[in-house]
Amino acid sequence: MQGWIEGMQASIDFIEGHLTESLDIGEIAGKAALSPFYFQRIFGALCGMTAGEYIRARRMTLAAQELASSEIRVIDAAMKYGYDSPDSFAKAFQRFHGIAPSAAREPGAPLRSFAPLHIKITLEGGKMLDYRIVEKAPFTIVGFKRRFNTDTCYDEIPKFWNEWTRDMRGLKGVFGVCFDEKDGREFDYWIADNYVPWAEIPEGCETKVIPGGLWAEFLCKGPLPQSLQSVNTQIWSEWLPNLKGYALAGNYSVEVYSPPAENPEDTESYIWIPLKKS
Repeated sequence: MQGWIEGMQASIDFIEGHLTESLDIGEIAGKAALSPFYFQRIFGALCGMTAGEYIRARRMTLAAQELASSEIRVIDAAMKYGYDSPDSFAKAFQRFHGIAPSAAREPGAPLRSFAPLHIKITLEGGKMLDYRIVEKAPFTIVGFKRRFNTDTCYDEIPKFWNEWTRDMRGLKGVFGVCFDEKDGREFDYWIADNYVPWAEIPEGCETKVIPGGLWAEFLCKGPLPQSLQSVNTQIWSEWLPNLKGYALAGNYSVEVYSPPAENPEDTESYIWIPLKKS
């Protein structure tokens, strides 16, 4: 566990050392020996924000401090902290601090500060997490996909489900599947069912093969999406740091949905995470 925590902290330290440079999520994730796909999910569960949000908060903090304490021009501060134009910098600064960049120079200007993160695992009351490790053959899904940005996906994916629920378009919505198709900043999310070769593929749907192998299956019991989100946080913050004999595999994960129970507390869903023996 200690090595894994040190790896996550090394990635944060790398960010801190390169805030005035172009930051690549692949290089950041590499400091924790993780793929960008898994790094983004673990970072979000542990830190309560995406890596992109953290980087922006830290850059805004340093930019405000420099504007308040030096003669740096706003245009130079914008370029230094990764913005293409003074206008985009000013808008971001206004959202974060509530004032214009030029106002940061005024005595008593109200500024916000976001301190660097330090990963620390503390032991609290034990929580039960039901899971099993199973071998699965490859299977094929059929469904609708949409590409999402990691910074906005928590808001946008529920809208995708709501949009689909209005007409369902020939699907039951058994699976929600994440595939990292790029560099960890974006991923494809599928609303999908098991593919049945002799059945007609609904209009607008595609098929995709999920590789076979070892999977950790986690039971989520209770109303959605709360039960799923709670277990997801436990997986990355409690289960993974204590995982022995296995490592994460593949840049994909699966949510499995059952029909809602009469009593929402009895609703069961699952999270599947691909593994390999280490």
